[in-house]
Amino acid sequence: MRHIVTRLPELCFKEPVSWRIERGQQWAVIGPNGAGKTLVADMMQRKFALKEGEVVLADGLRMNEAIKSIAFKDIYSLADCRNTYYQQRWHATETEDMPTVESLLEAYKESPDLGKILRLFGIEDLLPKKLIFLSSGELRKFLIVRTLLSRPRVLILDNPFIGLDAPSRELLVDMLGKIAELEGVQVVLLLSNPDDIPPMVTHVLPVLDRACLPAMTREAFLEDKGLIARLFPTEAEGGMDAHGEISLPVEADKPASTHEVTLRMEQVRIRYGSRTILENLDWEIRNGEKWALFGPNGAGKSTLLSLVYADNPQSYANTLYLFDRKRGSGESIWEIKRRIGYVSPEMHLFYKENVPAIRIVSAGFFDSGGLFRKCDARQEEVALAWMRVFGIEHLRDRLFLSLSSGEQRLVLLARAFVKDPDLLILDEPLHGLDVSNKKRAARIIERFCERPGKTLIYVTHYPHELPACVTRRFELVKRS
Repeated sequence: MRHIVTRLPELCFKEPVSWRIERGQQWAVIGPNGAGKTLVADMMQRKFALKEGEVVLADGLRMNEAIKSIAFKDIYSLADCRNTYYQQRWHATETEDMPTVESLLEAYKESPDLGKILRLFGIEDLLPKKLIFLSSGELRKFLIVRTLLSRPRVLILDNPFIGLDAPSRELLVDMLGKIAELEGVQVVLLLSNPDDIPPMVTHVLPVLDRACLPAMTREAFLEDKGLIARLFPTEAEGGMDAHGEISLPVEADKPASTHEVTLRMEQVRIRYGSRTILENLDWEIRNGEKWALFGPNGAGKSTLLSLVYADNPQSYANTLYLFDRKRGSGESIWEIKRRIGYVSPEMHLFYKENVPAIRIVSAGFFDSGGLFRKCDARQEEVALAWMRVFGIEHLRDRLFLSLSSGEQRLVLLARAFVKDPDLLILDEPLHGLDVSNKKRAARIIERFCERPGKTLIYVTHYPHELPACVTRRFELVKRS
């Protein structure tokens, strides 16, 4: 890229962007959430009209064939399910026309690499599954596999490790190493965590506040602790009280809930056609307990949580108690949801309304998308206060789809807290956050859960990210 200036001011960097990738180099573009990493990749692919500069490819290659990219949002490109994915995922009768993994790989059935790549990523068992029933981690692996089969010259991966369990992360690192050895194939990783830079990377382009810093070798970057501290400061700003502690916008005199059992599942069984997802599952969570939910990609974690949150109709065919009340005893879905704060990768995919971020956060008061409900002044004040706590008050009027994936995740986290819920369900809550924002979010969760009557279910593939308050664990095993 030579002296790139985009035509739209909101997509511009502070200085014209120039970046040269030499043959054989493997790159990581690294920086905090909202720094401009995705913009750099988009410039590279000529997704925007340019006011100045040019993008030049070697050997006269065509842009759409030479450069392929994968991002979390690309899950929707697999099928025409953008507006209905979140609901259809749990309604088997609405998924008859959804493609299977095998059908989506039909174009590559003659590829000599197909069997090897399927085995390497361990997704052979996914072939007969419908797209709609893949977990977010399985979807991410499938996207990577399908893109690799197209043999791009440059492969851009946006935070590829998030959502993957430990074995899958190891497989991806191994695969990236093998890709780097292929003649003519180069990788560009967009990363928000220095620890995610794999050994196959040779060079790093740091990005901060819409500015490209000097490029350097991987070794030089990892040794430059001052630069890393500049990119990812340890001290959070905003949302702090006079003593430097996180100050939460909650009512101090709000009485704690006195229910005894937050959640009880008895012999829960979930099936989709011939596939059994959960079988004879028993789990009890009492008021105030803090639980970690573990399990590999595809084990049924999201399915289990969909039962709790009343998104899955099979919850009414099973024995569940929530807040001392048996499911199906006359309560409405909205009565269930008004006491639960929830964020998940699936929910992140569902939010495709291009409205100001403050409206997304305010939607938490209404338990559904809530985009067409008007908040009163007090609710908007609380929503803005939570944005301040998460360090995103400055994004209040920015359109949601114009935000980076990390910024979007912070918005959805703020949404989960606005109604001061009794049960907090956090499914991969730090998904896509940079180092600094992970620390901030973890402190907020800890502070929130210090209060009596607050129950937590926390899902993660990274045990070291668990809040210290989590003292119990429940693990799902993937069924064959």
